[in-house]
Amino acid sequence: MSRLPALLAIAVGATVGLAAYTFQFAKGLAYMSNDPAACANCHIMGDYLKSWQQSPHHVRAVCNDCHTPHSFFAKWITKADNGWNHSVKFTLGNFAEPIRLRPVNAVKLRDNCVACHRDIVSEIRHGRDEIECTRCHAGVGHGPRR
Repeated sequence: MSRLPALLAIAVGATVGLAAYTFQFAKGLAYMSNDPAACANCHIMGDYLKSWQQSPHHVRAVCNDCHTPHSFFAKWITKADNGWNHSVKFTLGNFAEPIRLRPVNAVKLRDNCVACHRDIVSEIRHGRDEIECTRCHAGVGHGPRR
């Protein structure tokens, strides 16, 4: 029984150490910023950064403006959820190409489109079953795909 605390301490220390190393290696602190370049830390996102730089929204909005809620707690919960999912999928390589928004993130994107363009779209919104903005405006946030 005297070995149990030592083994538990080793296991906890190894887990925390591995998590800290992984967070540092993946440039985890960069994801806490508002810098679009942080989104391209992962090689698969490079094309999305380049296409955003060619889009009409490039001068008006960064990744977080469109892809995360604007309230403090909801934004950080979304960033944590997406960070975890991205880490798992990119580490294991089990993601589709081209990558797609999860339905929960598509709702956040649409809500942000509507919030910014409220004056334009207020007359055409008809509840939560309306079509996605990106159905017709796919190239607006990320410009033309090559």
